[in-house]
Amino acid sequence: MHKDFAERLTPPSRAAAAQGPSGAGQEPASAALAAMLEARSVAVVGASPRPGTLGQRMVAEVARSPAAPMTYLVNPKYAEIGGVPCHPSLADLPGPVDLVLLGVRDAALAEQVELAARRGDRSAVIFGGAYEDGLRDQIATTARGAGMALCGAGCMGFVNVGYGLRAIGYAERDPLPAGPVALVTQSGSVFSAMLRTRRALGYTVVVSSGQELVTSAAQYAAYALHLRQTRVLALVLEAMRDARLLEQVLGAASVRNIPVVLLTAGSSAAGRAMVAAHSGALAGADGAWEALADAYGVHRVADLAELTDTLELFAIGRGTRRSGGRPGGIATVHDSGLERAHVADLADDLGVPFGEIGEATIQRLAEVLDPGLEPENPLDMWGGSVRAQWQLTESLAALADDPAVAVVAHAVDLLTEFDGDRSYPLALADAARRTSKPLVVLANVPSAIDPAVAAELRAAGIPVLEGARSGLLALGHLLAHGARPLRAQPPPADPARRSRWAEALRGGRTDPGSLFCLLADYGIPVTRARAAGTADAALAAAAGIGYPVVLKTAEPGVAHKSDAGGVVLGIRDPAELTAAYAGLAARLGPRVLVCETAGPGTELSVGITADPDLGPLVVIGAGGVLVEQLADRAVALPPVDAGQARRLLSRLRVAPLLAGFRGQQPADLDAVARAVTAVSAIACELGGELMALDINPLICGPAGVVAVDALAVPRVPPRIE
Repeated sequence: MHKDFAERLTPPSRAAAAQGPSGAGQEPASAALAAMLEARSVAVVGASPRPGTLGQRMVAEVARSPAAPMTYLVNPKYAEIGGVPCHPSLADLPGPVDLVLLGVRDAALAEQVELAARRGDRSAVIFGGAYEDGLRDQIATTARGAGMALCGAGCMGFVNVGYGLRAIGYAERDPLPAGPVALVTQSGSVFSAMLRTRRALGYTVVVSSGQELVTSAAQYAAYALHLRQTRVLALVLEAMRDARLLEQVLGAASVRNIPVVLLTAGSSAAGRAMVAAHSGALAGADGAWEALADAYGVHRVADLAELTDTLELFAIGRGTRRSGGRPGGIATVHDSGLERAHVADLADDLGVPFGEIGEATIQRLAEVLDPGLEPENPLDMWGGSVRAQWQLTESLAALADDPAVAVVAHAVDLLTEFDGDRSYPLALADAARRTSKPLVVLANVPSAIDPAVAAELRAAGIPVLEGARSGLLALGHLLAHGARPLRAQPPPADPARRSRWAEALRGGRTDPGSLFCLLADYGIPVTRARAAGTADAALAAAAGIGYPVVLKTAEPGVAHKSDAGGVVLGIRDPAELTAAYAGLAARLGPRVLVCETAGPGTELSVGITADPDLGPLVVIGAGGVLVEQLADRAVALPPVDAGQARRLLSRLRVAPLLAGFRGQQPADLDAVARAVTAVSAIACELGGELMALDINPLICGPAGVVAVDALAVPRVPPRIE
């Protein structure tokens, strides 16, 4: 225990206590959260002198807080701990405190939270899991009623490095690394790992939010984003809570050009969305996260290795610039031909582009390299020359000067050099002084990196990315950050159109004929179709449309017509139509839709699914019979503009078919994009009325697009007259 800690445990004067919260009524959530994260007074409930216990660690960690909060120890078992008075109960403290650390068993949690709430204590951290039946709801209700902020349950606590507060129950390094990264994680293990990593990561605030019974990850992120020192926001989340505030935070970060790096795990609430339409099934468990990240330029990472490389790159590296309005690619310099080929293969697989260097750069490199080495990107510059350090410096500098290059990486193992050779770190330092572009080390084998050299480079502002795959992905995030588009703006609303179709959906008008009219009203071309309930009516409809026709069941209980055998294609004449109708009517019912035969084209599925957190999502995927077999989809948060629609389409596995494959004519991509934006307009105007909308297939050909089938699931069941 620090020698000055006992002085801070002396009860404050009444005047000092009066400066704290009165406990009367509630206060804004942001005020309670600030009081927690910047606590000036802390009560440690469950304090203990026994080494290795949670109670002992809580006391020790608070004692290390540079902010030196007034601290009270609470435990009826002890009169004093280390010569410091220990109070029997929170009730014995002279006044409310900003923060209560609760290191007690589940059986005592409800009582302690209730006591803290009655006293007017402003916040609490619950380290325990609160597993007893109904306990979490009881705690949350009590804390919310009192306007308390609550970290946990089942958390590691938090550290506010910038303010100087350690509210944790486990020993961490002292001092904690300060820097530009704010980390909010629902995982306690990630909390500890990121605080203890050897990487060049310093923090403003790090929160283990746990179960988020009251205070959400979005609230911590909002606090962190308003800290002047925060320049990178990292989120490690298993569940999406407080989605609207999270959207606001991500929007604010985008406006302020603060990178947000997101690692998710488990299934989001989108997996519980209605899946009667293919769009809901396609969106799947990850659709909401995908849509949210895409809407706000969030950098999603797949694992902790990619997370740490990306955070280091954003935290200590330089940002990218646009060249001629377009982002450039990467350039890499190697000392191994095989590793150069390996990195080139990985970059191609991961979609990380190399910059196409110009003739001037090629000439500069040719003058630097040993004979036999090709001046190209990626570059192998190793020839065993005694001028290796100079060659590396000049190669890095030449590539950095090329307008097509946004970031330069020395892709090297960064081994410990037993002969004391320091050519590589010296060359990197020289090259860094000659360019303002990002310069990094891309190491292949993390376990072989010389820790001293890595620390030296990081201190000089040169990130050391620990793994070829994770490092390349991090470089991809850096390139994407410089090129991320602005959030699309909602299209002008059409109140009359919205009112007309909202009433229709509430009234149960979801038959294919009505849905075709809805799509047409929003500018989506539809196939000509007529409803029929008898063979004669079907024949009359076909005569009006013209053969060949398609016959589909229109029975309301058949959601997926093809799966039920409810679609007959290529009907050439009345005799075939009569036979087809008889078959459908006998198996599925008399109601049918007679449709014109659409021209050839690539089939897509375009629709809407309702996510319980984010609301309507636009889903695009392979259509027709491929919709489920390929599971090929992209998900977006509306509004979606034409540019975003084109980007979504480019991500699909069927994108080459749209572009023209093996001599086939390409689809009219502008028309496809217009159809996607029209579905987005439906989501914006009618999203509150729909659980799902599915256009499948949307046939995309060189002459445009046409919707040939549609399904809708209203949010409110139709009224029964």
